[in-house]
Formats: sequence, C-alpha cells, structure tokens
Amino acid sequence: MTSFRAFLPLAYSKNSFTTRLLPSLWLGVVIGLVSVSALAQGLRASPSISLGRATQDTSQRSADFIIAIVNSEPITNQEVRNRMLQIEQQLSSRGGTLPSRQELFDQVLERLISERTQLQLAKDNGIRIENQAIDNAVQNIARQNQMSMDQLSQRMRQDGLDIAALRNSLRDELLLQRVREREVEARVRISEPELDAFIREQSDAPGGVIEINLAQILISVPENATEAQVAPLAAKAQRAFERARAGEDFAALAREFSDAPGARNNGGEMGLRNADRYPSLFADTTQNLRTGGVAAPVRSGAGFHVLKVLDKRQQGLANLSVPQTRARHILLRTGPQLSESAARERLADLRKRIAAGLDFATAAKDNSQDGSAREGGDLGWAVPGQFVPEFEEVMNGLAPNQISEPLVSRFGVHLIQVVERRERKMDAREQREAARAALREKKLDDAFIAWAQDLRARAYVELRERPQ
Repeated sequence: MTSFRAFLPLAYSKNSFTTRLLPSLWLGVVIGLVSVSALAQGLRASPSISLGRATQDTSQRSADFIIAIVNSEPITNQEVRNRMLQIEQQLSSRGGTLPSRQELFDQVLERLISERTQLQLAKDNGIRIENQAIDNAVQNIARQNQMSMDQLSQRMRQDGLDIAALRNSLRDELLLQRVREREVEARVRISEPELDAFIREQSDAPGGVIEINLAQILISVPENATEAQVAPLAAKAQRAFERARAGEDFAALAREFSDAPGARNNGGEMGLRNADRYPSLFADTTQNLRTGGVAAPVRSGAGFHVLKVLDKRQQGLANLSVPQTRARHILLRTGPQLSESAARERLADLRKRIAAGLDFATAAKDNSQDGSAREGGDLGWAVPGQFVPEFEEVMNGLAPNQISEPLVSRFGVHLIQVVERRERKMDAREQREAARAALREKKLDDAFIAWAQDLRARAYVELRERPQ
C-alpha cells in the first residue's frame, strides 16, 4: 500500500523569504560537515556527488580503462570505482547493509549506463544548462554547509578535488533533472476518478503504514579498527545511551557525542518516514520501542548507533496530519555595503543581547531587512518544505524558544528562533491534495522506470573489461 503523508503543494507568499515550492534538484552532495541528500535510495535520483576524501592513489588513476561503451561514449573503470565508493560511504554512514562487491558493481554499472543514455537524450534534444544555474548550485552547496566559496574550494583541494569537477557533475545533475521533467513529469496526469479510487483504497486499508521518526547518536569507528581502538568508542556510545535513557535531552546529547553529518543542526533527528525507508538495522532495533524509547547501542559498518523513537504512528487517510512550526527570524542581507562576515558579527552580538534580555521581536523590528520585520520577524505557521533547505534544516533542529547561531542562506544571514510547534489534522480538502501528491509520486516512479528501461533497451551497449 502506498503511504501518502506529504506536505501540501500550496503557495505561500507571506514575505519575500518564503518560497512557493522547494527546487527539485536531486543534489547528492555529501560533505563531511552536512549530508544533504540520500540519493542511493531513490528511483529517480541523479548521480551522487561526494566531497569525501579522495582515496585513489596516482597509480590507480593512471591505470584507468574503459569498462563499457554506451552509444559510442565510454564508461571508465574510475567512474565505476568512484560511484561504488560513494554508495559504500553513504550506506555505511546510515547503517545500511552493503551488497557483495560483484552485486554492487553490477548495480552501479547499470545505473551509469542508464544515466548515460538519459544524458545523451538531453543533449540530442538540445537541452542546455546555463553557467548561472551551475553557479547557483555551487553557491547552494556552500551555503548548506555554512561555508564561503573560498572555504568550499579549500575543502575540496584538501580532499583532492576541484571546482571544475564539481561543476561538471552538477551540470550532469541538472541535465538529468530537466530531461526527466520534460520526458516524464510533464506527461503524468491525475484524473479525478483515479484520485477517488486511490482515496477509497487508502480509506479501506486496515491499519495503515507504520511511520517512525528516529534520532540517532553515531559514534564512528574507523575502518580496520583494532579491539583496543573499538573499546573506548563502545564505552562512549554506552555513556550516551545511559544518559539518554536517564532522561537527558537527546538532541543536546547528539550535539555533544554524535559524529553523524548535521547532528549539530538537527540534534540527530532523521525525519518521519515509512519504517521500511530506514535501514533495516534501525527499523529492527526500534520496532518494539514506544515513542520516547531509546535503544541500546547497535553496531554497523559506520560505528555504534544509539537510537531514539521520537514518533511512531499508523498512517491512514483518516488521521493524516501536518507538522507545523512557528518561527521568527532576523535577516541581514549581504552585498557591497555589508559583507557576510560583518553580518555574522552583528547577528552574533544581537544573539548575546537577546540572551541577556533584549526582546527578539524588538530586535527584529529594529534590525531585520526582511518583510517580516514589522511583525517582529514572525514567519507564521509553516509546513515542511515552505522554506529554503538551508534555513529549514537549522530551524528543524531548534527546540522551542531556542535561538540559532548566525545562519547563511541564499537571502543573507539570519538568526532564527522557534516559538512553538504543533500537529494539525488535515481537513478534507488538504487530505485530497495530499492524496493527489502521493498518487502523482507513485505514477512518476512507475513512469520513470518504464521510460528509463525503454531508453536503455534502445541503446547500443558494449561491455568490455571488468573493474579493478
């Protein structure tokens, strides 16, 4: 059965900071500081771009050779190895189970072949990506990781990568997105009778789909660690577990202990989703826990995980609800008159003054350069996806009344305060729109699979050497 818990695709226009819809870029960028995608899980995901440390030595790079030919274009050994490494790192960090090397190679090669046919179709159809779009994507990566462009370039050089390689990968990402929008998404239609039947199916289904929201504390264990190295890490995980079980704030513990990307911003929260969309290790470990329960540390290829059940529910049509957050912010726009570093300093000083007793709303009215300033920075009740990702990720990690550190977004530099949170039950119209969104997503997946398989079947593919 398809679960259709989804935020409503409605327009919000409270002020200039609010967006109509999030961009549908599948940017699989994983920097050591913040993980912003989980592309290995999605049917319609594009290539994953990893900014992890380059592990290939010079001799491996110099020994590159062709693995396959796709309509006269080569796929090289290095391309396959790089993608395999990315997937291994992603699955390991999430506690997922890795397939065998042979199975992983077969899956990665097939994925690369399929992507290559789609990129070729995009180019044959005259689809082009403007340099400005790539510039914006690179800037978004820097913002999402709270880096300046210089810091991003420096980090990439340290990891043996360069901006040119990143730009080429992003160009392919955007090409894949556009050709899929043109060839698949634009052709998917939902009729009212189809929607009625889908809603009846959901309403008649017993129980519904189990959804859980987990938070984790990850204590990383290096590859090939000795027992002597593992022992203190296991003890550290046990300490975190015991403090969590004793009732300490889990988000604060995650910020103190966790090595997981983004833990400082989100307090270890991984989000409400169907249980089968979590790694099986996580789902199995927490299946008998109630909301608020904490599981003893479990070991994966990435290290030790301490898991807490933040929410657990059976999701059906009758009890669909949407989480809402009421927040306020202070925005300073950067430009020739105000540098990013100067804006950070001003907001850091404001944050100290607010902590000392200055009213946040007064500070927003006097300082904020957003349209919400006249309301004391109040952004109203917001649903998931209403704000740009770099803002929303930090907001979601804040407890009520907590104020963020200065945060850089595409609009400038912010201070955010969460005022309160609530779950609001959807009315009949909203439930229907949520069902429409879920049915469209299901049809998109089905249509994409059929389209990609047809494109692959019509391609000339010559397999050559095995990878090394």
